[in-house]
Amino acid sequence: MDTTDSRTEPASRTLATSIAAQLRSQITAGEIAPGEKLRLDELRANFGVSLSPLREALSRLSAEGFVVMENQRGYRVAPVSEQNLLEVTRLRMETEGFALRESIRLGDDQWEGQVVASHYRLEKLQKAAPGEQRLEDWELAHRALHQQLLSACRMPLLLQFSTTLHDLSDRYRRLFLEDHPFDDNVNDEHARIVDATLKRRSDEACALLRDHIERTGHNVMVALLEKRATPTTGK
Repeated sequence: MDTTDSRTEPASRTLATSIAAQLRSQITAGEIAPGEKLRLDELRANFGVSLSPLREALSRLSAEGFVVMENQRGYRVAPVSEQNLLEVTRLRMETEGFALRESIRLGDDQWEGQVVASHYRLEKLQKAAPGEQRLEDWELAHRALHQQLLSACRMPLLLQFSTTLHDLSDRYRRLFLEDHPFDDNVNDEHARIVDATLKRRSDEACALLRDHIERTGHNVMVALLEKRATPTTGK
């Protein structure tokens, strides 16, 4: 029996997963701009990999909505649009609300403790001194809190879909709200969502989460439209 392929294939998939995670993070953070062409030769050199795991990683990102394929030959970072932002926001409101309701119904004491810990870390980072690293740490803690709130729903596919939608939403938020002052309402919204969740008030917690997602989406939309309306200068 030839075991070479059976050993190489999982390693290739693991490598593709790592590449996809790094590219997803760069796209979400705006380090790779919307519409930018992803050149395979440059990516191969940057990651030090062959084409096979790189193409697999890009195919995954294409399926998630972060990358678009061009005529089966090349790839670009997915563009941004009002329609896509609205779709992502509406889907987040529905999926995260459902997942939170199930988590409240099924979550145990350990889950509650993890929610409390995630919220505490986010609040602590909010009070930390400003800086690029603090902002990045806050982004990671913010993502972790949202994931933790939904984590007890016992639906892996739903959690996977919710995580993708959250990352797509974060991409818009970081692209179009980067020049805006931090919204203090966000802290209060998180606190109220966590409080209602821990008190097992499903209707209240889900309504607060939906409002939180919708308000953030509205703020991003306003910023997106303002940026589109601002005339560009240069040659």
